[in-house]
Amino acid sequence: MTTIRLNHDTTLSRRDLETIASMIPGKSRILDLGCGSGRLLKFLAQLKEAKVMGVEKEQDKVIECTGRGVPVIQADLNDGLPDFADNSYDFVILSQTLQAVKRPDLLLDEMFRVGKTGIISFINFGHCSARKQLLFGDMPETKTLPWKWYNTPNIHLATIADFRRLCTQKNIRILREIPLTQDGDPFAFLAGIWPNLFSSTCVFILEK
Repeated sequence: MTTIRLNHDTTLSRRDLETIASMIPGKSRILDLGCGSGRLLKFLAQLKEAKVMGVEKEQDKVIECTGRGVPVIQADLNDGLPDFADNSYDFVILSQTLQAVKRPDLLLDEMFRVGKTGIISFINFGHCSARKQLLFGDMPETKTLPWKWYNTPNIHLATIADFRRLCTQKNIRILREIPLTQDGDPFAFLAGIWPNLFSSTCVFILEK
């Protein structure tokens, strides 16, 4: 996996974050929901001169954001986005967080209320390795799903096909779909042909 680096504190080693960063035009207004430690936002602020804001629930991660100089609001995404005005951002990012909220459909509504374009990445539960484990009666554990069934933060696991259907139901346009794979995946060349089966993670660029 390629690592994008600005300095020792701003490193993107996750492939979906690299993909997201490459698509953000300069000087954009960006809101990152579930921003974690703020590395992506700091990267975008430095490299793209973006105006950034994060939302994060976990206090230790909020402290990390603050330490990096990344503006952040501590809030629970399950409560919506009441602190943000309509159409106040160019891009709203939700990276590997959609599956961890109680109502992904309602969070999508809030994303498009406050932003023009949504960028979402999520773990594809339809990947062939997950299907194989389910076939033998086990809940999947993969590189992108490393948790046990009893301690996973993911409560709404979905496939790429599931997410496409949700977008159709909510009249959300998929501008671009970028299937991603893990390093060393022998079936990576098939991800672009059958992403729902061979893509471990997918990035969607969306508008409404």
